Amino acid sequence: MISKNKVAVLFVCMGNICRSPTAEGVFRDKVKKAALNLDIQIDSAGTHDYHIGKPPDARAQDAARKRHYDLSHLRARQVCPRDFEDFDYILAMDKDNLASLMLNCPAHLQHKVRRLLSFSQHFPDLDVPDPYYGGSSGFDHVLDMIEDAAEGLLSEITLKTK
Repeated sequence: MISKNKVAVLFVCMGNICRSPTAEGVFRDKVKKAALNLDIQIDSAGTHDYHIGKPPDARAQDAARKRHYDLSHLRARQVCPRDFEDFDYILAMDKDNLASLMLNCPAHLQHKVRRLLSFSQHFPDLDVPDPYYGGSSGFDHVLDMIEDAAEGLLSEITLKTK
């Protein structure tokens, strides 16, 4: 249940070095700029343990920096069982990560797990594509999608906590 004053949001992709840290950085910035009277805990994690302890991909950081988001302090971690208890929103970047989360999430907490783009107003595809194996334009496209969904997410949180 979402508290009137405290909300916890976890963004999840596969390795926690491209999409989910980008979402964490974008959402932190939007929450800060909105200056809401809410305590919003924001984090990101990966469904796999490929990059634990590593900073976000340099291309993700570069694309984010160009839009005035700082991801440099973030470090990859893997989703842990406690996350399903601690977070109100557990937002997967695509159907594969959603499926992985649902396999590991206790049945009574599965209502918390959704795809991030379910909050998007302008991107009908529910998957944020993984830009890791592509060029820099893929990171820009991911940012476009995440920025849009972050606005929708912030609107929902604001309405639910009134």
